[in-house]
Amino acid sequence: MTTNHVEQLKPGEGCYAFFLSAQGRVLADVNIFCRPDHLLLDTEPETAEKVREHLDHYIIADDVTVEDIAAETVAIAVEGPRAADALRKAGAPAPGAEFASELWGERLVSNVSYTGLPGWLVVAPALERGDVVGHLKAAGAIVASESDFHVARLENGHPRYGEDITERYLAQETNQLRAIHFQKGCYLGQEIVERVRSRAQIHRILMPLKIEGMEAPAPGTKLQADGRDAAEITSSAYSPALGHVVALAYVRSEHAQPGSVLDLAGRRAAVR
Repeated sequence: MTTNHVEQLKPGEGCYAFFLSAQGRVLADVNIFCRPDHLLLDTEPETAEKVREHLDHYIIADDVTVEDIAAETVAIAVEGPRAADALRKAGAPAPGAEFASELWGERLVSNVSYTGLPGWLVVAPALERGDVVGHLKAAGAIVASESDFHVARLENGHPRYGEDITERYLAQETNQLRAIHFQKGCYLGQEIVERVRSRAQIHRILMPLKIEGMEAPAPGTKLQADGRDAAEITSSAYSPALGHVVALAYVRSEHAQPGSVLDLAGRRAAVR
C-alpha cells in the first residue's frame, strides 16, 4: 500500500513513504518505524484520519489491527545542531541511522527530521509530556514556536504535507525520491510511478528558492522566466538569519536546476 519497501524492515529500522491514489497522486506521507510487534506510523494531523480509512479500506486478507493512538501520546521533535547532545544529557538515546528507533523507558526516540536539520522524534505517553519537556529543557533545549519551525524547514528546503505536497501532485514531482522503492512489489499507484520513471516525463518539480527582499509571497504566487509562468510558490517565509525570503515552489522542469533565475514582480528569485 505504500511506495517504500516496508516488508524488508527489521525491528529498530524505518523509512519514509507515500500513500498514493490509483492515479498516482500523493494522498499522504508517513514515517514508518518498525518495532518488534507492530509498525508505528507517523503522519501529519491533517492526514491521520485519511490514512486510517485508507488502511481499513485496503486491508482485506491480512490479520492486522489499525489503532489510532494520537489522543494518548505526544510527539516532540528535538532538532538542531545540538539536538543529540540535549537528548543524551536528558538520559535519552539518539539513534544514529536515519529512521532508527530506540526505547527510552516507555518512550520511543526515532531519528527523523521535520526541518532538514539533525533531528529526533520522541513519542511518549501524553501524561509524560511535562516530564519529557522538562528533562530536555534542563539539558539545554529551547522550546521553539511554530514560526521557528516553519522558517527552519524552508531554510533547509524541507517540504511539509498539506502545504508543499498535496493530492494535486504525482510522487516524482515532489522531489522526494527517498519515499519510493523502485524494485518493490505492486502497490496502489505503482503503474503511474513506473510510467513516469520509464518515460522521464514530469513537467514540474518541487524546488527550494531564495528570493530577494523581506516580504514572503503567498502560496499560489507565480514566478516568471522569459515572460512566461515558470513556478508556483507553495510556502515561504522571511529568514532573519539569511536576510532574504526562503520558499518552496513547483518549478517547470526546464528551470528546475540550482542557479536558475526567476522573476517575482521585479524581485530576483534563484532556484537553490
